[in-house]
Amino acid sequence: MSLRDDNEEAKDLRKPFLHTGSWYRMGSRQSSMFGSSAQILQDNSVSVVLCVLIVALGSIQFGFTCGYSSPTQQGIIKDLGLSISEFSVFGSLSNVGGMVGAIASGQIAEHIGRKGSLMIASIPNIIGWLAVSFAHDSSFLYMGRLMVGFGVGVISYTVPVYIAEIAPQNMRGTLGSVNQLALTSGIMLVYLLGLFVNWRVLAVLGILPCTILIPGLFFIPESPRWLAKMGKMDDFQASLQVIRGFDMDISTEVNEIKRSVASSSKRATAIRFSELRRRRYWFPLMLGIGLLVLQQTCGINGVLFYSTTIFEAAGISSSNVATCGLGAMMVITIGFTTWLVDKAGRRLLLLISSSGMTASLLLVSVSFYSKNVFSEDSHFYSLMGILSVVGIVTFVVTYSLGLGPLPWIIMSEIMPVNIKSLGGSTATLSNWLTSWLVTMTANLLMNWSRGGTFTLYTVMSALTVVFVALWVPETKGRTLEEIQWSFR
Repeated sequence: MSLRDDNEEAKDLRKPFLHTGSWYRMGSRQSSMFGSSAQILQDNSVSVVLCVLIVALGSIQFGFTCGYSSPTQQGIIKDLGLSISEFSVFGSLSNVGGMVGAIASGQIAEHIGRKGSLMIASIPNIIGWLAVSFAHDSSFLYMGRLMVGFGVGVISYTVPVYIAEIAPQNMRGTLGSVNQLALTSGIMLVYLLGLFVNWRVLAVLGILPCTILIPGLFFIPESPRWLAKMGKMDDFQASLQVIRGFDMDISTEVNEIKRSVASSSKRATAIRFSELRRRRYWFPLMLGIGLLVLQQTCGINGVLFYSTTIFEAAGISSSNVATCGLGAMMVITIGFTTWLVDKAGRRLLLLISSSGMTASLLLVSVSFYSKNVFSEDSHFYSLMGILSVVGIVTFVVTYSLGLGPLPWIIMSEIMPVNIKSLGGSTATLSNWLTSWLVTMTANLLMNWSRGGTFTLYTVMSALTVVFVALWVPETKGRTLEEIQWSFR
């Protein structure tokens, strides 16, 4: 093809932008609603990074929800007269709502697009946080927590899938890690704000990420792979050209995506559960579910949701400040992982992460068991308290190095295009179900035996090492189409 032909093709791709003033012609009410207002961002300054940063606001909302119960436990229990069990129900209800959101997330994202599903998810988040803020009894508190959970359940599936579908293969790991970086930033933010404001004001502040996300969605394009799967080929090429830049040659990537879509059914809803037993489907589905379940069974949400209580048990007087420090260390470690993941690879980081978690959790469990042996005024009792804190911090850091961000990246990479909605939402549901079990039981287990609780988490982390070593493949540097074809 000559240079003149290339220029003519580029002009053709620009036509939907230059003549209509919208991202691309979608030919539907949904597209006009979510795909317009882009004249401001027509040139090559529009990049995949901008798109990722906007949708990452949803992950900040996710993190804010995860961390909210830690700094607010004492305030809510005191103001509303809740028991420990009732507060544990409150903390775990976000997971119940998340399970419902996870079930719906695949179909929502499939029928109205990735942007449309994020828009829908933002609405119950805003309403839910307001309900929590103005609650005067447990019923409004629980209802608001459920609504927030539903919203972040949809977000938890949609954000990593959108990022994976728009990211170039050499940046997919780095950009995919932004999802977890934003999530941990949301956790750190709620920990930090919890030092200065009460639980009602903190709940009002919880609406900010989604109120910024909603207008931001009007300035980014829809996922080109979703457009291609829906048969909108002109819009798909225009969207991909905007994401890559008008001066980039996208012909190779266009052909790969077209071949992948041509070999799949047009809509993921056509796939039946019975067909998931085929090896090309069950193996990636098993990997996705396995990683997302093991991500939770190590007890991370039990630690993050109730970190203030755990630090108090370890003998830390300024437990809220220690919790903020823990959140800051998570953000720093995830930032390091974001830089490292496309260099070291997913598999190696997962092995290092799960091995470090196993060792640190073992240290915590031994420390808590040992504290029961010594008297409170002895030197060894204080030493065991210090070791337990060191173990918890090391656990969170090693978790953030691999098992935190990478299961979501791998899940979004390995799911074949025609089962992505069913398989992805199933894997997300399993993650939320496990998270609910961990969150619901963490406080109760801690009251039973802190050493026994962390022993259970140690065993699950050791199983993660085995799972990764035996079954998880390396996906670094491969296109989504190459990864999915490998399962055939």
